[in-house]
Parts: sequence; structure tokens; C-alpha cells
Amino acid sequence: MNGWTVAATAALAGGVGATVWGVATGPLRRRVVAQNLSTSLACPSLLLLAQGYDRPSYVDPALVLALLGPVGTLVFARLLAEDLEKDPPKAPWLTYAASGFGAVVVLVLCVVGGPDRAMGKLLVTGALLVGGNLIASRALAGGIAGSRHG
Repeated sequence: MNGWTVAATAALAGGVGATVWGVATGPLRRRVVAQNLSTSLACPSLLLLAQGYDRPSYVDPALVLALLGPVGTLVFARLLAEDLEKDPPKAPWLTYAASGFGAVVVLVLCVVGGPDRAMGKLLVTGALLVGGNLIASRALAGGIAGSRHG
């Protein structure tokens, strides 16, 4: 076991464990935020495991998760729009913390890996992860302030 796998285990145990609890209990607003957060924590964990086990192929599931996770949150936001409008989620600090964690993991792995093809895949994964998380979180919170339809 090395530092990469320890960091991945800590992120999975602490973060994903908390999101499973959030999805399983509580009001609707906490459940959808927890679902979005699970993607934001599992994806960097997969990237850390790829580095820890020296398996570049582990980056591919992280890329797919970074792409499809926010899409799933947007589907939930659309289907549950009426219910979420009455009691919108309020967790902006959690969104920024999860996005920051993903960005830090991607940047550290880019520095460690050096410039090569794998770095491009890491940067795409990071952009999808951070951008998708921020967009999905805004959709859950009722859209962008000042827009016509949210």
C-alpha cells in the first residue's frame, strides 16, 4: 500500500460513505446533493487508484464517470424540478470543496505523470469533473440567478 492508495481509500471511505448515507436518508434535497457528490468523490478516487496501482486503464472508468455522473444529476434535477423548487438544495460550500478536491487530484497527477498522452486524458477528465459538478449543482439549486427560466 502506498500514499496514492491510502488517499483513495480515505476519499472513498469518508466521502462516498457519507454520500451513501445522504442518499439513503433525509429529505429529497439532501438526496440529490449526495448523489451529485458521490460522482465528485468517486472519480478522483479512481484517478488516485490508477496512479497507486500503476494502471493507466483505471483512468477510463473515471473519464466515463466524470461524463455521465453530472448528466444523471441533471436528469434528476429535471424530473424532480417541482419538488426541488419548494425546498431547493443549499450546499454551495460542499460543491466547491468537491470540485476543488477533484481539481487538486488532477493537477497533482499531471505534475507527477509529466507531459504525455495520459496527461491529456487527465486534463479532460478534470475539466469534465469540475465543470459538470458545478453545472449540475447550479441546476439543483434552481439555475443561474437572473436567467429567464433558471
